[in-house]
Amino acid sequence: MSETIITNPVIWADVPDPSVIRVGSVYYMVSTSMHTMPGCPIMKSVNLKDWEIVNYVFDTLEDNDAHNLSDGRGIYGKGSWAANLRHHDGTFYVCFSSLDMNRFYLYRTDDIENGKWERTVFEGVWHDPSLLFDEGRVYVIHGNGDIRITELTEDLTAVKPGGINGLLLIGEREGIGLRIEGCHAYRLNGWYYLFFIEWPKVGHKRRRQVCYRSRNLLGPFERRVVLDDDMGYRNRGVAQGGIVDTPEGEWFAVLFQDHGAVGRVPCVVPVRWEDGWPVFGEGGRAPRSFEAKLPEAPARPLVISDEFDYAENRLALNWQWNHNPDNRLWSVTERPGHLRLTAGHLASSFESARNTLTQRTEGPACSGRTVMECTHMKPGARAGLAALQHFYGTVGIHAEEDGVRYVAMCVRGGDGGDEIVEKIRYDGDRIHLKIDFDFRDEADIARFYYSDDGAGWRAIGRPLQLKYTLDHFMGCRIGLFHYATRETGGYVDFDYFRYSRG
Repeated sequence: MSETIITNPVIWADVPDPSVIRVGSVYYMVSTSMHTMPGCPIMKSVNLKDWEIVNYVFDTLEDNDAHNLSDGRGIYGKGSWAANLRHHDGTFYVCFSSLDMNRFYLYRTDDIENGKWERTVFEGVWHDPSLLFDEGRVYVIHGNGDIRITELTEDLTAVKPGGINGLLLIGEREGIGLRIEGCHAYRLNGWYYLFFIEWPKVGHKRRRQVCYRSRNLLGPFERRVVLDDDMGYRNRGVAQGGIVDTPEGEWFAVLFQDHGAVGRVPCVVPVRWEDGWPVFGEGGRAPRSFEAKLPEAPARPLVISDEFDYAENRLALNWQWNHNPDNRLWSVTERPGHLRLTAGHLASSFESARNTLTQRTEGPACSGRTVMECTHMKPGARAGLAALQHFYGTVGIHAEEDGVRYVAMCVRGGDGGDEIVEKIRYDGDRIHLKIDFDFRDEADIARFYYSDDGAGWRAIGRPLQLKYTLDHFMGCRIGLFHYATRETGGYVDFDYFRYSRG
C-alpha cells in the first residue's frame, strides 16, 4: 500500500459535524447543511483527505414559508443539524433532527452516489443522533448532557413498541459549560463506544473529545478524555466526530475545528488502541500532518468556477441555494452559457431575498468574480455578488425609478436592512464584480470591487469584517443574487463565476 501525507485541516472550508463511514475501499461523509439546499451533502474519498461531492440526501427538506424564505425570517442556523451516516446490510442511512420543525428525519438509499433517498419522519427532536445496529436490533442514541437511547423497529420506520426507550447515561456537570453531545456510537470487539464533545469551563476551556465505553449496551459506562488539543491554533479544540478504519486495520478520527468566519473545518487524527481504549493523536496532540497508508488520489475542488454551459437545467453539485429555491425563477438554459435570475418576489433586504445561489469560501484566502448583464432589471431591483453571512456584504447594481443604475456596496444595517456604504452612478450594460476574502490567522476580511472591463478594478465601499455568529451558524459563503424591492419581474444574466484560491 502506498502512503499519503494528510495535512490538517483536510478541507479548509465549512464542512461541520462530519460523519464518516467506509464501504470497501471508499469513504463517504455527510455533514450539516442547515438552511442551504440541496441539503446533507454526500462526499466521497479514497484517502480521507481528497473529497468530492457526489450527491445530496434531499433537494429540499420541507415546503413552508420559513424554508421558502417567504416569512421574512427563514430558517437561518436551523434546518438539518449533525447528520449521522451509517451503512447496514446494503442500505445507507442518514438521520438528523431539525429544530425549526421539531422533527427527527431518517433517510435511506441503496445507492449513495446516485440514488434517491426515501425518508421517515418522527415527531420530536432527537438531538445529535447516532444510529447503532446491534445483533438484529437498531437504536438511536441522542441528547445533550442527559443521553437517551430509543429503539426502532427492524425496518426503521417507527419507535419499537415495548423496545428500549429511556435515559442511557448522564454526562458530567462539574466544571462543564456545554455538556456532552454530538454522539457517534459503535460496537467493536465486544465493547460499546460512544464518542461525544464537551466544553469545559475550567482547564483549557475549549471543546474536547470524550469517549464512554461499556461491555453492555445499557452500561455502566467508563469515561475518558481522548483528545484535548487545538493544533496550536487559538485554543480552538479539535473535536466532534467519529472513527473509521482502513482495509488494512488502521484507525482514524474525523473531527472538526472552529476557524472563525470561514467556518468549521474537518481534521483527520490518527487513532491507535491501548487496553480497549482509543488513543487519539500523537502524544496527546492532533498532528498538523502525518503519513497514512492510504492511496494518493487526484484532488477535486470543493468550490468551482462555472461558465454556466449546461445541456440541461441542473447545476453542478458544488452550488447550493440559500433556502429553498423558486425553480421557476432561475435558468442556465434559457440563455445558453448564462445563469439567469429573475426577481419574482419582493424582499426587504438581501438576507430575506430568495434564490441566492451560493458556494463555500475557503482558506487561507480566496476570490470570486463574475460579469453580469443588467439591462433588464426593474426599478428597485438589486443584483450582484455577495458575502453571505448574518453581517453580510454585497456589491452590485441598484436600478432606480428613473432608469438610472448605480453600482453599490451594501452591508447589513442596524435595522437588519441593506445599508448603502457607497453608491456610484454606472451607465454600462455589463458590470464585472469581485470579492476577495482573507481568512489568514482569522483576519476574516472581505473586500469588494467592480470594473467595466474586467481588467481595471476599483474598490468600492469598505472592507467588511466577517464574523461567524450563531445567527447563521455557518461559514461565510459567496453568492449570486437578484431581488426586487418595489416590483417583481426583470432578470439579470451572469456570464460566468470564476473562483481562485490563495
